Amino acid sequence: MEQYTFNKIANDSEIPYELLLLADETTEAIDQYIFKCDIYLLQDGTENIAVMALCKNSDTELEIKNMAVIESYRSKGLGSILIKKAKEIALDNHYEVLSVGTSDTGFQQIRFYEKNDFKKTGIRKDFFIENYPSPIYENGLQMRDMVLLTHHLTE
Repeated sequence: MEQYTFNKIANDSEIPYELLLLADETTEAIDQYIFKCDIYLLQDGTENIAVMALCKNSDTELEIKNMAVIESYRSKGLGSILIKKAKEIALDNHYEVLSVGTSDTGFQQIRFYEKNDFKKTGIRKDFFIENYPSPIYENGLQMRDMVLLTHHLTE
């Protein structure tokens, strides 16, 4: 982490859509949640290499709404660094649960979250059918349901 900097962006800063779109399909979908989130950037020097958007769901739950790393920096442990930072932010702000949702076809993402101590806790049926205007495909399969995963910070 010593070569990288991690900072929350100011509320009046430009939204880094180019990074957020790596993890979500459209700016319209991002706009449904991003204005209620705190946005964090991971930088290598002056280059933005990763983004994370955290949203308060309740007094006890913080949700990772978006997390993405640019392609040239993937498979270097940066996603796990972002998860560690999200856990620190949640603990510092007295949340009990850190949650995330991802597509049922996102096999790699599900494994990643499970590797970082998240557990599957539910399914939002037809989430991607009802919330996106056109079908979205991942790993050759149409995205339908959202898999919900949580990490209990107090355990």
